[in-house]
Amino acid sequence: MFDIHKIKGICKKAFTPVTIMLVPHSKTRPINFKIPFIGILTSIILCCFGVVYVLSIAVDTFEYYRMKDNLDYYSQQFTELKSTISSLKKAESEFKRLFSLGSKEKVLENMNASDSGSLDMENLKQQIKITVETVGEIKDYLHIQGDIYIATPRGMPVGGDISSYYGKRQNPRTGGDDFHTGIDISTNPGDPVRATADGIVSFSGWNGGSGNLVVLEHGHGFSTFYAHNRALAVKVGQKVKKGDVIGYVGSTGYSTGPHVHYEIWKEGKPVDPIGYVKGRS
Repeated sequence: MFDIHKIKGICKKAFTPVTIMLVPHSKTRPINFKIPFIGILTSIILCCFGVVYVLSIAVDTFEYYRMKDNLDYYSQQFTELKSTISSLKKAESEFKRLFSLGSKEKVLENMNASDSGSLDMENLKQQIKITVETVGEIKDYLHIQGDIYIATPRGMPVGGDISSYYGKRQNPRTGGDDFHTGIDISTNPGDPVRATADGIVSFSGWNGGSGNLVVLEHGHGFSTFYAHNRALAVKVGQKVKKGDVIGYVGSTGYSTGPHVHYEIWKEGKPVDPIGYVKGRS
């Protein structure tokens, strides 16, 4: 049986008031609060529950954002994968279309990539522009280059015979008409290819139909291009003098035999190299 006296004693203690005194730093009188002991205990318990609840919400929020980041990452990967699959399907469709043409000549005539022997100018312009803007050595060189005579290309980049001139011609691969934006110089494979003016390398690497390509910036708006190399002897940002070896003759990319496709650009546009080759510029 319950002990009535004990229960009464507990209740009396629970409801016994506790005085809380607030003493301000000013001269005002202290403030007293009388709160039953059970009220203080209840407040402490409720505070503990509140802290636990807030912590549980914080953990749930953290987990939510972690899962959201993972979901965003996998969504991005999935989108990229879909894009890749789509590109592969387009490529497969294009190959099927090309090979259904039935002959090598028709395949070459219908290829989307340019195989005219000229450079892919717009794509290459963009790459060189980015390189010139980001490689400090090139910016510094072009800034201090003040001698137009030194900057002007002169002579041939390699000994040999000019097999194709600047201008309209019949494409040697497809037989169709195209515009040749440089000259082709036929020579022996492995012969050194030399810079035709002092400059600095803004591109050195593979460029699709141009094969292994070197591009030099000379200042005063002049750039020179040396395509189809077997191997390259320079890297981006390297300074070269007129006559320095920059590569070796090859037949890489869209090429029908060992030669150098040589272009001169003035202010971002190709010009006929023949006057510069013969020293009439």
